[in-house]
Amino acid sequence: MSSIAVELLDKLYDMVQDAFSLPFGADRCVLDRDKVLALLDEIRHTLPEDIKQAQTIVESRNEVLTSARKEADATKRQAEEHARKMVSQEEILGAARAKANHMVADAERKSRDMVTEAEQRTRELRKIASDYLDDALKKTEELISSSLGNIKQARSEFKTAMSKVKKQESKPPSPPKTPNP
Repeated sequence: MSSIAVELLDKLYDMVQDAFSLPFGADRCVLDRDKVLALLDEIRHTLPEDIKQAQTIVESRNEVLTSARKEADATKRQAEEHARKMVSQEEILGAARAKANHMVADAERKSRDMVTEAEQRTRELRKIASDYLDDALKKTEELISSSLGNIKQARSEFKTAMSKVKKQESKPPSPPKTPNP
């Protein structure tokens, strides 16, 4: 998860931790809805950056594969060119073919090894990126869900407290008692 998203989640955590407690509910608090929603929006906008980073990793993998294939093709062409030059001499013809075949086989082997290694690294990077993104989304979802539940509960408690205050305010004052003579 990006450092920006982590910072935003820390801010949200601090906001909940530092919020004023409600009367008769030490584990309930009052939060500024606009601030909480603004932080949640920022977190939501930060997550696409993490997805872009995962895409960058996949693009890097594609570049490595392309580079490996180009290098293998260049090596193969060099081996074939070298073999063609050696064919001009009759005595060296057999050795040249053997060497060219060996170079081509070596180049193909290297190419296969490089492609295999690049594909393996790609799978690893894809898994790491996927696991990282899944974990980040899971944590964000849990945090948002928890915060939303706390906000709903705090709002309900606030409404209950306010209705009690309104009931007390709507009662007429009782007349003063006069002493009996």
